[in-house]
Amino acid sequence: MTELFILGFASISLIVTLSSSPNTFKLSSNDLTELEISAKALELYLQDKKDYDKYCPFRKWEQPSLSVYKKTLYSHLPKGCKA
Repeated sequence: MTELFILGFASISLIVTLSSSPNTFKLSSNDLTELEISAKALELYLQDKKDYDKYCPFRKWEQPSLSVYKKTLYSHLPKGCKA
């Protein structure tokens, strides 16, 4: 069920990313629609998970929930984790 949820948001993220002009996509939550915020948060969440598994699986880290990413819209990897 979780994989289906993530797949759905990934699809939405891809659609939003491809339909957005690179010059108009902003990271300010005031300028983004709820769909754009959700898509960006999911993108960051999945990238953090991938980067953690690739670069620093030896470090203890509990990934924040997707709702935290929606509020902050930035990576939550530990410092020095990403190459």
